Amino acid sequence: MAKIKKDTNLRKSILQAAITGQLISNVEGETKTGKELLDKIIEERNKKLLADWEEAKKKNSKAKKPTPIVASEITEDEIPFEIPKSWCWCRLGEIINYKMGKTPPRAEPEWWGTKEGTPWISIADMVSDGYINTTKETMSSKSVKEIFNNNISKAGTLIMSFKLTVGRVSILNIDATHNEAIISIFPFIETDNILRNYLFKILPIISQNGETKDAIKGKTLNSSSIYNIILPLPPLAVQNAIVAKLEEVLPLVYAYENAVLQKEELKTALPDKVKKAILQEAIQGKLTKSWRKTTTIEESGKQLLDRIIEERNAKLLAQWEEAKKKNPKAKKPAPIVASEITEDEIPFEIPKSWCWCRLGEIGVFNGGYAFKSEKYVTKGNGIRVLRISDFNEAGINHKNPVYYPYNEELTPYKLNDNDIIMCMTGGTVGKSFLIKTLLEDMYVNQRVADIKILHPINSEYVYSVIQSHHIQKGIQDNKNSTNDNISAELIKNFLIPLPPLAEQEKIVEIIEQILPLCEKLGG
Repeated sequence: MAKIKKDTNLRKSILQAAITGQLISNVEGETKTGKELLDKIIEERNKKLLADWEEAKKKNSKAKKPTPIVASEITEDEIPFEIPKSWCWCRLGEIINYKMGKTPPRAEPEWWGTKEGTPWISIADMVSDGYINTTKETMSSKSVKEIFNNNISKAGTLIMSFKLTVGRVSILNIDATHNEAIISIFPFIETDNILRNYLFKILPIISQNGETKDAIKGKTLNSSSIYNIILPLPPLAVQNAIVAKLEEVLPLVYAYENAVLQKEELKTALPDKVKKAILQEAIQGKLTKSWRKTTTIEESGKQLLDRIIEERNAKLLAQWEEAKKKNPKAKKPAPIVASEITEDEIPFEIPKSWCWCRLGEIGVFNGGYAFKSEKYVTKGNGIRVLRISDFNEAGINHKNPVYYPYNEELTPYKLNDNDIIMCMTGGTVGKSFLIKTLLEDMYVNQRVADIKILHPINSEYVYSVIQSHHIQKGIQDNKNSTNDNISAELIKNFLIPLPPLAEQEKIVEIIEQILPLCEKLGG
């Protein structure tokens, strides 16, 4: 079954409302603006630059005075949407400092730690919109000292991925280092982690906008594009209110998404579950219970099986008589007899007019032929070879067919109408398909089982049995114990519940009416 993903449209809509001021635009009594906050941040940064310069001059009187930081211009073309008047646009690099991580050489064990080492974070360790408590790998003390220069991100630090999975954010609950696909984010001005928490909420959606969105096409950002991420900056009180509102609303969104996800999984799984249940009811005679009450059974399943075995033995004797004309010493074939089926083997009860048999008693089996690929020919110069990759339970795939020169000795490996084919090896072992009508002559390649159901048994009924849980469970159990292989003996020994011929036809008729309705359950 294909994996179902959460529909995050509602979540994105709420986050979009948050960053455009539609969720909360202002806080009652708040008179400050985002522009004032940005100016304050830049002022504090310039003060620090001058202080650092004054310290540098004590060691070097010729230390160059730093160029003052100014808010960069943001053009109309760069602005992705309107924001409240009390907010302003800024670049991420103007309000935060950030550092990238490193990955020590993998081939040198001395850089990597034990359980007691310093945690080292990869993107796989990051919890989307959550907190990091553990990591799969750690750094040695040597690595922390020589590679990371003892520069460890402290618990409480906001981190963001900027390669491959762009815009995933987490907050550290532990002191840690991280790889070069992640940045640690340090707001230049911080009051009760308000700006950190605001960035924690909005960066996942902000990182998908503007220049950043273009960079994401390459699944990576660089230092310049990180700095230039454009984001709306509300006053601190509004940031705080936005975070509080999101923390109130988003858990409800997550609960809704999980409910939708469970519903979608049920919709997807339901048709398959109903189909399996119907097939199981069919092969136990439950779908035709009322039919049997109004129908006279002229030949029971046991009588039908006996007739088939008798006809097979008569054919064997006729072939032996023909063989004796060429070779008087031809060995008389051993007669076919119905194999014993013990009570322990019988998986469920069946109607009294039915009987149990083995697939090899009502069908002729071959496991394909080992065709040599170097002898393949073009279409029109041979017969198509059906390989494992050429079919599934939906039908035969006609892409990239291969052909082999006609050879009368390979006739036993030719497919006929109403044959059942089955994969005997590989990841799709057990997949099967009933060929109702062949569109062209075909041989079966090795490890493709060809099951020719003997007349007058209804091959569609037998195929329904093969598709049922009863047979499929046996295939899967055997597959798991034999490294994705099933043997010819296993297939020939499949236990088949055999109804009278008329009831086989009735079961097929009912299944053909019901199964199409099952597919509509997922719609």
